[in-house]
Amino acid sequence: MKEKNESMMELISQLAMSGLTVFAVLFLMLLGVLVLTAIFFFFIDIAQSKDSIRRNYPVLGRFRHFFSELGEFFRQYFFAMDREEMPFNRAQRDWIDIVSKTGSRTVPFGSTRNLVPGSVIFANGMFPKLDEEHTIHVPKLIGEEGSYSYQPKSYFNISAMSYGSLSRPAIKALSYGAAMGQCWLNTGEGGVSPYHLEGKCDLVYQLGTAKFGARNDDGTLNEEKLKKVCENEQIKMIELKLSQGAKPGKGGILPAAKVTDEIAEIRGIPKGEPAISPNRHVDAKNHEELLDLIAKTRQSAQRPVGIKMVLGELESLDSFLAAIKKRGLASAPDFITLDSGDGGTGAAPMPLIDTMGLTIRESLPYTIDALEKAGLRDRIRVIATGKLITSAEAAWAFCAGADFVSSARGFMFALGCIQAMKCNENTCPTGVTTHNRRLQRGLDPQNKAVRVMNYAKTMRKELRMISHSCGVDHPNQLTRDHAMIIQLAGRSKKLSEIWPPTLPS
Repeated sequence: MKEKNESMMELISQLAMSGLTVFAVLFLMLLGVLVLTAIFFFFIDIAQSKDSIRRNYPVLGRFRHFFSELGEFFRQYFFAMDREEMPFNRAQRDWIDIVSKTGSRTVPFGSTRNLVPGSVIFANGMFPKLDEEHTIHVPKLIGEEGSYSYQPKSYFNISAMSYGSLSRPAIKALSYGAAMGQCWLNTGEGGVSPYHLEGKCDLVYQLGTAKFGARNDDGTLNEEKLKKVCENEQIKMIELKLSQGAKPGKGGILPAAKVTDEIAEIRGIPKGEPAISPNRHVDAKNHEELLDLIAKTRQSAQRPVGIKMVLGELESLDSFLAAIKKRGLASAPDFITLDSGDGGTGAAPMPLIDTMGLTIRESLPYTIDALEKAGLRDRIRVIATGKLITSAEAAWAFCAGADFVSSARGFMFALGCIQAMKCNENTCPTGVTTHNRRLQRGLDPQNKAVRVMNYAKTMRKELRMISHSCGVDHPNQLTRDHAMIIQLAGRSKKLSEIWPPTLPS
């Protein structure tokens, strides 16, 4: 028995030694591969001249790019405070994430918001109405009554996002969510896709400067194509995009990696080439031609027609309104969608994103005043968009004079966007802005449609709550007296004092 135990122990010892020998051999082989790899990259780095860091510090210099990428991750999840990140902070993103899942929420203990100069607070009424005393609100009619008009169901809606910039399941989720949430969905400039139509929601067909889906080869409007698209009753309005917030003065950009066979067919462009829209509509180089294009589009589509723009040259808006008055009220666009100079997109040059165009904080009050002065305020509805993703931000826009508020990135967060900043690389990890089928699998349109609906309904509910606290029945009754702006000295001023109401001329 003793001999058996000794032989067993000897066998185990031999196996252990052979195992250690194999491990040592594998370790040495791996070490050898790493050394050879380092030598290989050493000679590559020292021979190249494109990257000075790698040339001066071969191999080690490669870790700089790795750590830069890693730093972005660590900042977002570990080091940035809740209200520090740009363009949207964690507090905003988390709020949308929670209300998209469960509806309106409460928070404990107190506000973490830092009131700096420019911050908005609202003036609550001393004797607000009881809940049962509030009247039912119907959003404003868009278009001339008795002519081409549209009665929206919601004063908070989904702003322009095209199929191409967003993935197929993302557009499906928005379409179904908009139908359930009873708001409209703007198609973006990429044309009307089957996925915009799938949920049976109300659609605003955006015609960008390239007029995808209704264009001639020279970029002018093809009226017959437009008529055919508008045979579908889901198309409620047409929006002629002059410019957007992230790149005023430059047309839309869809990277080549996102131009699939299907998208190329929908847009009427070659596959695999970047879709770059011109800086403006080729058939609208002045105010008169723009009014002609509006009239032609309205007649062909038999729908209300508006324009989307970012305000820059203030004189241009005044001249445009003067041209409308000269031609007559019937020539006016039925609405103006006013985007903010700090708006977003999937791809745009940094100088335009950072520095071009007025923000909505300045352009919205000016536009409202210009319309009042020209006597066109009742004729033209104003839709505000651009970083208005929370109920408080949207409420400010209503105080400033907006008739409707739309959001794109707010609904992207409702879809599950984590602000990975990969929109232009076709590698979005949540499947929202990629055409990679593997990454799209993570986005379930049915689940996300419910989140879209919850976000839309919560925004309307909380906008009513703010309105009721201010002593009015609904957001369209909010005025500049209800919004208070924090000043440098710490005291606040009414928005009406900063932007006094303008009387019609």
